[in-house]
Amino acid sequence: MTDQTAGSNRGAPRTWWGVFSRSKFLSHRGVVFGGTMLVIVLAAALLAPVLAPHDPYQQALLNRLKPPFWMEGGSWTYPLGTDHLGRDYLSRLMFGAQISILIGLATAIISGVLGTSMGLAAGYFGGRVDAVIMFIVTVKLSIPTILVALAVVQLVGGSLQIVILVLGLLLWHQFAVVARAVTMQIRDMDYITSARMVGCSSLRILATEVLPNVLNQIIVVLTLTMASAIVIEASLSFLGVGVQPPLPSWGIMIAEGKEHIFFRPWLVMIPGFALLFLVLSINLLGDGLRDITSPQGRG
Repeated sequence: MTDQTAGSNRGAPRTWWGVFSRSKFLSHRGVVFGGTMLVIVLAAALLAPVLAPHDPYQQALLNRLKPPFWMEGGSWTYPLGTDHLGRDYLSRLMFGAQISILIGLATAIISGVLGTSMGLAAGYFGGRVDAVIMFIVTVKLSIPTILVALAVVQLVGGSLQIVILVLGLLLWHQFAVVARAVTMQIRDMDYITSARMVGCSSLRILATEVLPNVLNQIIVVLTLTMASAIVIEASLSFLGVGVQPPLPSWGIMIAEGKEHIFFRPWLVMIPGFALLFLVLSINLLGDGLRDITSPQGRG
């Protein structure tokens, strides 16, 4: 890019790099609480092979349905008790965090790449391109996501890869709408006009001028999409069409424990609380990022 274009960038909106470098990023309660909670779950997931007290797949029928350590009959050998097959609940919970985070992150990346690309194209080019893409978005918004996911996974077959792919192809519309709106706001700014005048191609302008100024909003949508994907995956697994046993999905753990909910409620409450903790941490972090990256937050 020439000096003329580089100089014109002085009037460009501040990107997410500048926003995140401010001290207010660490002073926002939602970001601090949500980020801390998310770090705890990430640490448990990444260190599961080291910290898990037992093999999450090892069955011990003689030790089935052991209560957690704080209840009568519980012990520190199985801190959170065991399930109906004698598998250690704490180990399955930690390894289940890996599955939830993997599905949430992979789904958000697939959806983000697809939706952001469509939103950038619609907002920058306008005209027929915008009309076609917005028609596709409108059709997508008319389709209930979880019902389509349930039908597709039921037809194709449930597996970790299938769930990620299906959710990635179903949750892109939020990225498209946000990217389009922000692109339309900045496409006629001086630094974009200067880049066109010096002969930069549309692809280069989108990649080097528009995308960096859209990323802050995209990151917020990414966190919310992660939370949605984790909840939908747990719902599908609970219904038996998502991730398949013996993988320790939290949705599967809740489904397996529902038969004992009246006499051993911890079998449902423990994975349910873990799911709540993870989704709440992501939502708090996303809400905090939204506040910080908003025009009022930047100011």
